Amino acid sequence: MECMCTFESNYGELANQWLSSIQLRVKESTYARYYYLVNAYILPLFGDHALYDISVPGVEAEMRKLLTQGRGGRGALSAKSVTDILSVMRMILEYGNDNGQIAVCNLKKILIRRTPVEIKVLNPEEQQRFRDYLLSDMDLPKAGTLLSLYTGIRIGELCALQWKNLNLENGILQIRQTMQRIQDVYATDNKKSKIIITDPKTFRSRRDIPLPSFVTGILQMYETETDAYFLTGRADKYMEPRTVQNHFKRYLKEAGIPDMNFHALRHTFATRCIEAGFEIKSLSEIMGHANVNITMNRYVHSSFALKRENMNKLSF
Repeated sequence: MECMCTFESNYGELANQWLSSIQLRVKESTYARYYYLVNAYILPLFGDHALYDISVPGVEAEMRKLLTQGRGGRGALSAKSVTDILSVMRMILEYGNDNGQIAVCNLKKILIRRTPVEIKVLNPEEQQRFRDYLLSDMDLPKAGTLLSLYTGIRIGELCALQWKNLNLENGILQIRQTMQRIQDVYATDNKKSKIIITDPKTFRSRRDIPLPSFVTGILQMYETETDAYFLTGRADKYMEPRTVQNHFKRYLKEAGIPDMNFHALRHTFATRCIEAGFEIKSLSEIMGHANVNITMNRYVHSSFALKRENMNKLSF
């Protein structure tokens, strides 16, 4: 038998108990993500199931539907989203097992094949053209885009950046906070969101980044009060990631560069650093990664020209 249980209530009740148990133990953004997955997908699909009705074949069938059809007319989900849903379902069952609500159902047997997503990177010619476009009519949002291109900081880190985190005399950028929009789980309609500014993504994300000298020179023209947000020059007003993304899309269009997401600047920065011969440990720390493997596997994409150059080093 695939599953057995000694708990009389259903999976939905267990899921809500689990949410309550983790609320004070995880970051607010993490809780909001789990809350959304539970209420948008897990409860509608499995909330009224008894624990002994949760089976590998049944869950696998529903995950397949999410991958191909989605739910509620929202379109098919990505492999990552379905993997996240499965991960939350596993944690709920593990919580039940740890608290005597036994449901022996090994969802680890379900594996979602994830096709690698093509990572977009500005090639050297596009990067130069984009840089020239930004410099031709510079303002604070464009300065922020340039800063991201030459430091690899994340969009949330840029939005939360304040002038007190820029030591221009010594050319140092300090990453101490990040900004993101999350679901407001206390909103009555479960559709409202809010902006939060928190500690960086991980311990390693809290870092000091040496600034290229030409970037420091540009930023000095805009320096203002220490408590002001970098992108607005005001302490009472910030610019959120969605707005920065919209600005970035417009910049690309005006510069005649194919559409891509703001995160492509981070990929581009890492790629140029590798091509320039950066020591990988230093680059990993600048990027704020836990280890060098993340830097190599996720963000570094060697150009074909560099591959050819390396191949030509071989002697006959």
